[in-house]
Amino acid sequence: MSEFQALRRDGTPWQPMFIEEINGETCIGCGRCFKVCTHDVLAMMGMTEDDELVAPDDDEVERMVMTIANIGNCVGCESCVQVCGSKSITLISAADVIAA
Repeated sequence: MSEFQALRRDGTPWQPMFIEEINGETCIGCGRCFKVCTHDVLAMMGMTEDDELVAPDDDEVERMVMTIANIGNCVGCESCVQVCGSKSITLISAADVIAA
């Protein structure tokens, strides 16, 4: 498989890495990734005692976690993973996205 590369403005190569998954067990729901993403990719959700995702304002919420709401909006900038203190975000290379 060939490698996909984009170019930065100065002409240096750059390979976008797109969001693939957020680990709900390690995510602490801090919202830092949500704040840096300007493409409406992420959404905060509530998690119940039984590990079910519910609306953030549901009475059964035990803790908050980040989820992927619009995966197709991701531009591969990697800002979310750079600010994630709990290392809960998994990325996938552009080449792997194209191959899928």
